[in-house]
Parts: sequence; C-alpha cells; structure tokens
Amino acid sequence: MSSAEPSRRDFLYIATGTVGAVGAAAVAWPLISQMNPDASTIAAGAPIDVDLGPIAEGQVIKVFWRSKPIFISHRTKKEIDEAKNVNVASLPDPQPDSARVKEGHDQWLVVIGICTHLGCIPLAHQGNYDGWFCPCHGSQYDSSGRIRQGPAPANLYIPPYAFLSDTKIRIG
Repeated sequence: MSSAEPSRRDFLYIATGTVGAVGAAAVAWPLISQMNPDASTIAAGAPIDVDLGPIAEGQVIKVFWRSKPIFISHRTKKEIDEAKNVNVASLPDPQPDSARVKEGHDQWLVVIGICTHLGCIPLAHQGNYDGWFCPCHGSQYDSSGRIRQGPAPANLYIPPYAFLSDTKIRIG
C-alpha cells in the first residue's frame, strides 16, 4: 500500500478532529452568547422616537427614556416671549432660552423631568413662572426649565435629542 492512498486511520483522524471541532463550538457558543446584555438592558438605553404631531400648543407630555421622565412642552408664543425676555444675569443658573431649545424649533422644549435639588418630579404649568413647580421643597422653574426660585441649584437638564423631521424627535 502506498502512502499517497488514504487509509482507514486517516479517516479516523479526520472524523475525530471534526467531531472535536463541532463539540468545541457547541461549548463555546453559549459561553460567548451569555456575555451579551439581555434585551431589557438594551431597550433601557436605546433611543426613543417621539411623534410631536398630536401634542397641542400649551400641552406638556411625559415620556420615559432610560427610566427617567422626559417632559416635552409645546410652548405657546407667550411662553416663548416670556422665556426670551428674562434678564439672564439675574438667574441662579444663567442660560439663555436659545441654548435650551434647538434652533428653528423654539416652540419645543425637551427636558429631563427631575428636580435638580433632590430628584423629585416637578408639576407642569405650576408656580409663579408658568413652568414647573416642585412641591417637595418649592423649587420653581420657568417655561424654559430654568430655576427661578427655591433650593434647586441648577436648571432642568436637557437630554440628548435631535429632530428627525418637523414633527418627530429622537431622544438618546
């Protein structure tokens, strides 16, 4: 018998190697797969799309992103004018209204609805400034989400968001 001809022993080596490779892959697959985050973790950090079409002027809606309440306010012309006419230097956390909204979309304000004092949820269209009022310790925010009165040290935070169209935003 010549050495160029495959023998029964060669077949056994190839078959054993194939079974070993398949077995190693069968063991490695679940080990590698279990390192991926589960679906609920992925969904918790995923961006969300919000349709702004059904929101009436003057209305504030609440959506959740990363387990945080997000307030989306469709501001009226009066609210926008009041927010723009504030003396920024007199604010505890000075920030102009134009820095809190996207250019060309002044009517839409998107903020994280958590009081910057102790993490309470403020109430919309309450307080002296027709913005948000935190009933826990009395912090008052204006229609631009800026702190105007009370113990809160900072304005309501703005989440990362972008306009996909004139009536749709993506938060996150």
